Amino acid sequence: IYLIGIATTFIYNWLMVSISQGVLKKVRDEMFAHMQKLPIRYFDTHTHGDLMSHFTNDTDTLQQMLSQSVPQMFSSAMTIISVFIGMLVTNVWLTLFVLLGVCVMLKVVKKLGGQSAKYFLEQQKSLGRVNGYIEEMINGQKVVKVFCHEQEAQDGFDRVNDEMFHSADKAHTYASILMPIMVNIGNVQYVIVAMVGGALALSGVDTTITLGVIASFLQLSKSFSNPINQISQQFNSIIMALAGAERVFAVMDEEPEPEDDPDAVSMEGMKGHVSLEHVYFGYDPGKLILKDISLYARPGQKIAFVGSTGAGKTTITNLLNRFYDIQSGSITIDGVDVRHIKREELRRNIAVVLQDTHLFTGTVMENIRYGRLDASDEEVIQAAKTASAHSFIMRLPEGYDTVLESDGANLSQGQRQLLNIARAAVSRAPILILDEATSSVDTRTEKHIERGMDRLMADRTTFVIAHRLSTVRNANAIMVLENGEIIERGDHDDLLAQKGRYYSLYTGRAELE
Repeated sequence: IYLIGIATTFIYNWLMVSISQGVLKKVRDEMFAHMQKLPIRYFDTHTHGDLMSHFTNDTDTLQQMLSQSVPQMFSSAMTIISVFIGMLVTNVWLTLFVLLGVCVMLKVVKKLGGQSAKYFLEQQKSLGRVNGYIEEMINGQKVVKVFCHEQEAQDGFDRVNDEMFHSADKAHTYASILMPIMVNIGNVQYVIVAMVGGALALSGVDTTITLGVIASFLQLSKSFSNPINQISQQFNSIIMALAGAERVFAVMDEEPEPEDDPDAVSMEGMKGHVSLEHVYFGYDPGKLILKDISLYARPGQKIAFVGSTGAGKTTITNLLNRFYDIQSGSITIDGVDVRHIKREELRRNIAVVLQDTHLFTGTVMENIRYGRLDASDEEVIQAAKTASAHSFIMRLPEGYDTVLESDGANLSQGQRQLLNIARAAVSRAPILILDEATSSVDTRTEKHIERGMDRLMADRTTFVIAHRLSTVRNANAIMVLENGEIIERGDHDDLLAQKGRYYSLYTGRAELE
C-alpha cells in the first residue's frame, strides 16, 4: 500500500505541474494572440505597465491556484464526501447537527468571501496601476532628473502604492480572519455534537447511540471539519486568482478589430493613387477632429501636412492605415475604398516612419529586415545606404551583425531613427508616411537623409508631417491644417504668394503652437 501511495503521489504531482503550467501557457498564448488583434485605440488608452501586469501578476495568481489550491480543494472534497457517508452510516441525527454547523460556515464564507473578493479585484487593478506608473517613471527617468522632479515622482508613487496597500490590506484582512472563524465554528460544532450525543445516550431515546458510537462520530466530525478548514486556508489564493482571472478574461473579451469585408480585395500591385473625399472623423463620435478633408495624391508625389499641434495631421495618416475608421466620406487607394481592402494587405503597402523610434532585440540586419522579412542581405544594405545609415553601421563593433538590446540603447537617437528609415526603405511599399522622421537627426545628417529620401520617394506616394517648414519646401503640395480643416493648399511658392497662415509661419511672423 505504501509503494502504491508513493507511485500515485508521484503521478499526482507530475500531473498537477503539467496541467497547471499547460493551462497557463495556453492562457498566455491566447491572450497575446488576442492582443495582436486589438485595435490601436485599446493600446492608446492602457498603460504598458498595466498590460504587462496581465501577463505576469494576473497569470501568476492563476498558477498558484492551479498548482496549490485546486489540488488541496480536490483532496479535501474527496475527504468530505467519504467522511459524510461514514457519518450517515453511524448516525443520521448527529449528522444533521453537523450539517447545521456547515450551514453557519457557508454563511460566514459568503459574507467574508464577498468582501474579500471585492478588495482582491481592486488590489489587482491597483497593482496594474503601480506597474504602469513604475514603467512610466523608469522610461522617463532622465526627464525626472533634468527637472529635479524626484520628490514629485516619489509622491506620485506613494499615492498609487498607498491605494494598493489599502485594497490589499482589506482583502487579506477579510481572507485571514476567515480561517480562525471557521476553526472555532468547527470546535463549537464538536462540543455541541458531544453534548447532544451524550444527552441522547443517557436518555435512552435512541438506543443505537452508545458511548462507542459517540466516540467514533466525534472522530468523524473532526475529520469532516478539518478539510473544510483546509479549504478556508486556500480561500485567499482562490479569491486572488479569481480576481486575476477576471482581469485576464476582461482582456480576452475586448472587441478585436472588425473582420475584413467578405468581398475585401488583396490589391496586389498597388500603385499608390490616394484620394480623400469629404472625410469627417472623431476619436469620440461626438467630437470631430477632421472636418471635410479632401485631397488627392499620385505616385511619385510628396504631400506635406503642416499646422499646429492637434490640428489633425497624424490623424489623417492613422486613417490611411485604418487604425481608425472614418465617420463619413471616403478614402480610396487606386480607386478602391480602404474599407474594402484586406487590412494586412493595406498595411503591408504603407510604410511608416514615426517620430518615436522602436528597435527590437536582435541584430541591425534583423531590425532593418523587419520591414520585409524576405529581403536579402544585399537589399537590406542598399536600404541602409538609401537612408544614410550604412556608414555608421559599418563603424559598429560587428557591423550589420551587431546585436541591439534595450531598444537600441547603445545607439544615438538619430542613429535609431536612421534604422527606422532604412526599415521603411526595404519594405518596397508604394505609399510612405513620414511623421517627423528627421526630427531626431542633426542638420548634416538631415541633408543626407533628404537626398536618400528623394531616391526613395521617386515612385512612391509620400505623406510628410513636419514642423520644420524647411523640410517640405520641395513638396508637390502642402496642406495647412487648423482645427481639423485644410485652410490653405498649394506648393511652397504658391503659399508664400498667398501671404496667409503658411507665409506667417515660414517668415516667423507666427509660430506653431
